[in-house]
Amino acid sequence: MNVEEIIKTSKKMPMESRTLIHVSLVHNKIYEIVGNALKPFEVSLQQFNVLRILRGQKGNPANLSTLNERMVTKMSNTTRLVDKLLAKGYVHRTICPSNRRKVEIIITDQGKKALIEMDKAVTQAEKDIVQNLTDKELEQLNQLLDKF
Repeated sequence: MNVEEIIKTSKKMPMESRTLIHVSLVHNKIYEIVGNALKPFEVSLQQFNVLRILRGQKGNPANLSTLNERMVTKMSNTTRLVDKLLAKGYVHRTICPSNRRKVEIIITDQGKKALIEMDKAVTQAEKDIVQNLTDKELEQLNQLLDKF
């Protein structure tokens, strides 16, 4: 991916700007590829993330603040994401018996089954995204990204 070609400039860019634009372009490409892998399931990447968080709860309910805390992409519309998953039958929402202001969310069996299929599609998309990198290069890239 050549940054200058993509943004159509012949001007020499400062390395800091070029790097940050490059990271942003890579992010967009990853988002597009993974989003396309999830399209057949009619869920967004954020909804997929919510389902994975709920599966990680191992049967224990999560509340909206727990979901927000653990989201890869921090957002304020977690309620809307949960509403969409509820409409699909992937999650169940109840009022916490000990604190009526708290909403508890749990993944349903249907959500777990759908998530297994989504996992397969996303795993393949991830392999496709990094196919040009060796294991050693992936390690190096992660070490560099850890510096952020």
